[in-house]
Amino acid sequence: MIVGIDPGQSGGIAYIHESGAASFAYPMPVAGKEIDGHTIAALLREWQPSVVYVEKVHSMPKQGVASTFKFGMGYGVIIGICDALGLPYRLVTPQAWKKQVLAGTTKDKDAAISFVRRAYPHVNLTPGAKRKPHDGMADALCIAEFGRHLMAKGDA
Repeated sequence: MIVGIDPGQSGGIAYIHESGAASFAYPMPVAGKEIDGHTIAALLREWQPSVVYVEKVHSMPKQGVASTFKFGMGYGVIIGICDALGLPYRLVTPQAWKKQVLAGTTKDKDAAISFVRRAYPHVNLTPGAKRKPHDGMADALCIAEFGRHLMAKGDA
C-alpha cells in the first residue's frame, strides 16, 4: 500500500495498492480548524503503507504569518505521525510529481482531477453533498501514483 498526502486543510489523503488495483481518497481530516492527527494516525495504522509520500511544502509569498504557521503546524503533524508510527515517508515536490504524473498537461488542479477520473474512475472526488471535485483528494491520489511509479522503478 502506498499513501499520498496533500497537506493542508483543503488537502487530501489517498492510498493506492502497489499493483494499482485498489485505491481510495479522502479529504484531509479536520477537527474544528485544525488537521485531525488522530484520524490520520488511525487511517495510517489501518492501511499499514509500505511508504508515505507527502508533498513538500513551504511558505508562499504574501501569505500571512498566522496562516503560514498554521499550515506548517499541520505539515509537522503529518510528519510527526509518520515518525511516531515508524512509517517510512518521502517528501516530494509538486514539480516532481506533476512532471511524472501529469506529463503533457497544464499541470494544474483540473489536470489532476482529469487524471484521477481517467486512471481511477471508481474514486469519488465529490464527497458528501459536494458538487465540485475535491482537488486536494485528486492531488493526494496523484502523489500516491507518483510513489507507485518510483516503487516500480526501485527508486522508493
